[in-house]
Amino acid sequence: MAYDGTGFSGWAPQPGLRTVYGVLTEALARLLRTPVALTVAGRTDAGVHAAAQVAHVDLPADVAAGTDPDRLVRRLARLLPPDVRVPAVAVVPAEFDARFSALRRHYVYRVTTAPWGADPLRARDTLAWPHPVDVEAVARASAALLGEHDFAAFCRRREGATTIRTLQRFDWSADADGVLSARLSADAFCHSMVRSLIGAMLDVGRGRRAPGWPASLLDRTERASDVAVAAAHGLTLVGVDYPADDELGARAAVTRNVRTR
Repeated sequence: MAYDGTGFSGWAPQPGLRTVYGVLTEALARLLRTPVALTVAGRTDAGVHAAAQVAHVDLPADVAAGTDPDRLVRRLARLLPPDVRVPAVAVVPAEFDARFSALRRHYVYRVTTAPWGADPLRARDTLAWPHPVDVEAVARASAALLGEHDFAAFCRRREGATTIRTLQRFDWSADADGVLSARLSADAFCHSMVRSLIGAMLDVGRGRRAPGWPASLLDRTERASDVAVAAAHGLTLVGVDYPADDELGARAAVTRNVRTR
């Protein structure tokens, strides 16, 4: 699914607030005529967007048997608000779990340093940054974080959740208009990790921190108060990878095994 996160208080259900989960489950329950619960690949914060989010729903056998996935896509298109779209629905094996079966998630963070700010047509998904960015310094600092580490310094603590992650990609590029795009991939990201990594890199890029500073924080076991969290609206979930069907159960078992230092 895809959504513009601007008008949402994030993915997760929250009483009295508009969330992606709430909008989708309300629409699905109305169409399927049964209560539903969604399990998502990655819960996004308020204001964060998605171009290729994935979720699964477990249905009673009689409801599933009478549901045409293609027809459900068309019916959702008529019922959902314009800031949420579901381009595809598919039947998956019982072992599939949108969260635990995932191999990796991919994010993009867009930043412009143009003195006039972000292009109006991209202002909702691009951070207007009022400082120059030393892309070479940022690239060195980002590369030093690749691999499996405890990213506690960059994560908001959640009780019982591990902060050990494998960062597989973290690089930067610029388009013809000078917009910088940071691309990050990992087996999973903990709460606020991507935005904290971007905030740290922007401090490196403007010269407030040395390129070696972000990697030096990996020895910490608690969140670093001196790491800024970049604005939510520049971040978009752009992909989730899954293994072959016969490997789904094994992958979920590995993911559920909480890693420790």
